[in-house]
Amino acid sequence: MASNRIMRIAEEIKREVSDIIQHELKDPRICGMISVTKVTVTNDLKYSKIFVSVLGSSEEKKQILVGLKNAAGFIRKEIGQRVNIRYTPEIIFEMDDSIEYGFRISNILKQISPEKDDAAHAEPEKDNK
Repeated sequence: MASNRIMRIAEEIKREVSDIIQHELKDPRICGMISVTKVTVTNDLKYSKIFVSVLGSSEEKKQILVGLKNAAGFIRKEIGQRVNIRYTPEIIFEMDDSIEYGFRISNILKQISPEKDDAAHAEPEKDNK
């Protein structure tokens, strides 16, 4: 279980990385809807895994992930200046598909729900004698 300090650092890194991606990066590959969904930091604060969710095609996702990996040094330098910790962790970017997965499950449930309602209305009512 992570300590409160590590969780606070992870949240601060998440907030700062999100701000850096939206306002500081000038890479043309990094465009569109990018959300930082989760940040995990190791107990020794040497590594930070940043999960991002991207709205777009699989090719766009690959390009954005390559752009983020190339910008990892710049992002790490900015985090070092913005967050007051002794060592700035190395950044590892990972793609997070949980938002798309949830959207897909939601669509499936919407498709099932009308079928269920139609089946319930199609059954004839029986007289209680």
